[in-house]
Amino acid sequence: MRLIIQPDDGIEPLLEGIRSAKKSIEIVIFRFDRSEIEEALKSAARRGVFVHALIAATNRGGEQRLRKLETRLLAEGITVARTANDLVRYHYKMIIIDRANLYLLGFNYTFLDTAHSRSFGIVTADKDVVNEAVRLFEADTKRQSYKSEADNFIVSPANARKQLAAFIKEAKEQLLIYDGKLTDPQMLTVLRGRAKAGVEIKVIGRIAKRSAGITSQKLSRMRQHIRAIVRDGTDVFIGSQSLRKVELDSRREVGIIIKDAKIAKRITEVFEFDWHSEYDAKESAAEKVTAVAVKEAVKEAVKEVVKEVVSDFASSNGVDIPEQDLIKKVVKQAVKEAVEQVVEETEPVA
Repeated sequence: MRLIIQPDDGIEPLLEGIRSAKKSIEIVIFRFDRSEIEEALKSAARRGVFVHALIAATNRGGEQRLRKLETRLLAEGITVARTANDLVRYHYKMIIIDRANLYLLGFNYTFLDTAHSRSFGIVTADKDVVNEAVRLFEADTKRQSYKSEADNFIVSPANARKQLAAFIKEAKEQLLIYDGKLTDPQMLTVLRGRAKAGVEIKVIGRIAKRSAGITSQKLSRMRQHIRAIVRDGTDVFIGSQSLRKVELDSRREVGIIIKDAKIAKRITEVFEFDWHSEYDAKESAAEKVTAVAVKEAVKEAVKEVVKEVVSDFASSNGVDIPEQDLIKKVVKQAVKEAVEQVVEETEPVA
């Protein structure tokens, strides 16, 4: 079993896994902008590996990019399926290599998540877990119902609420929690019960209400994009679901519970480092990192959109491509208006 830590490890562990595939790659995609991973998938298909991609039917602000990704993958002979729309969102991320190794990830295949955000992933060859992941993948690609058959494979809305509540209730000494939106009333009640029993509880992220015995603070060093819990220094949960109602009951989210002292120790070290990092009130490291990441992501997105829009407009209207000064002026105003609207109307992306 292997732990992936972001942003330390980047996408190389994923590329290694894809390159190692001999028979099949099954990948679930919610957000995607890493061309290196796309090229690795295409290369695998060219060498005869069966590549099957399950792509989210929707994500806020990124549907057009996903539809273009589908077209590019299909052109390379990759089998593509789209998730159903029965749930609010299909938000999980995983890769199954040769139906023997599972990469279960808390992060998306994006520059922002893999280079500038705190997150984790687990690589496991546990047969029961891999087989359960295959069952879920097949159910979701065929748009069939799924019923969990493994208590440590945490799937929303199938078994997540029950198994995560049980996981928390079994804490005897300590719970270290990464959670950006810990708001579910039932889970808060369970946590308060553990706190009253003397369990030390620390949360990096946001928690709905202050409670005696539960301390929390925001991650100041960088953007947070992980849901993880370390229990009593030996047991770990890593997944895509926060402890909030919509992610437990109304969305497809996936996680895993493992008992591995070495991995628990490593995550604890990272947690304590994040917890004790100094905060610069003038300009925090998180602000610097996020600004760079957003700038790079926006630059790439705008470049692609402008190229296509200008070219399509010119060809469809029978006119020449506009002068550079005009393009700059129009794009600058459009981006400014779009940014203002996004900042006013949306919450941080998941």
